[in-house]
Amino acid sequence: MSIAASPAPLTHQPLRGLVLILGATLLFAYNDTTNKLLITEYNVPMVTAIRYITHCLLMLAIIAPFQGRLMVRATRMRLVLVRAFSLALGSFLMSLALQRLPVAEATAIIYLCPVIVVLLSGPLLKEQVTPFAWVAALLGFTGVLLIARPGGGLDPLGVLFALGNVVLAVAYNLLSRVLAHTERTVTMLFFSALVGAIGFGIFLPWTLHGAAPTPLQLVLFLGLGISAWLGHFLFTQSYRYAPAALVAPMTYMHLVWAGILGWLVFGHAPEALALGGMALVTLAGIISAVRRPRSGQRPAQLAAEDGTTERAG
Repeated sequence: MSIAASPAPLTHQPLRGLVLILGATLLFAYNDTTNKLLITEYNVPMVTAIRYITHCLLMLAIIAPFQGRLMVRATRMRLVLVRAFSLALGSFLMSLALQRLPVAEATAIIYLCPVIVVLLSGPLLKEQVTPFAWVAALLGFTGVLLIARPGGGLDPLGVLFALGNVVLAVAYNLLSRVLAHTERTVTMLFFSALVGAIGFGIFLPWTLHGAAPTPLQLVLFLGLGISAWLGHFLFTQSYRYAPAALVAPMTYMHLVWAGILGWLVFGHAPEALALGGMALVTLAGIISAVRRPRSGQRPAQLAAEDGTTERAG
């Protein structure tokens, strides 16, 4: 059997894809909350390195015994590595942005990404972008603005870091969809972890400093790697069942989970406008879920045209 034929086929099962992405966005929100807790005590390169090293070690310990050489065999290795680099650098830029911007403003900026993915999925991925997808994307982005309500006086460097994350996230999303045609999920996950572990790990001798972590912080460091690994696994799998233009608006659920965790961990209760924004985000997801293929085009045909969307962070 050829490498290209071995990945699970792309199919049009939107509900399954949306369930997977709900789990992924919950894990991403947990990851962001944990990241923010840790970077208040430790430097960004160190926290990022430990995240990716943990992610990589988990794959070597849990996945490698079953996948063996298949985990490192890729048909389009250059694109796989570019995708991995986009994720690693995007994660780093997002952490730097959070150091300089309030979480709400930084999140509002990076959530330009799903809207851009919807715009580009038609001309670049040859996916059907219906009016429903446009409405869902615009509703979701409006909800983001209500939740974040960015004001003036933002740190220009922080804004630049966040915009850099957007560019890398768009590249990561589109490459994920394209590579889903030929690459295994575990292969893409492994190289994402490996590139981040090597890229940031080589600097650990200069960044590994600070107070010894408490038992709770050790658990948080471990959770950072686990949530990144499992979250991206669910995210990558979700795009095997649904096209980018359908699933991208559902990534806004990340903000709903983030609002809940922010309230639980930091005591930041959402205001009325923020709750209204969360309602719009949820509505965008419902519109995405009920969208149907155009008349005369079978789900199998849509699946044949599809290739995946993830966040870089």
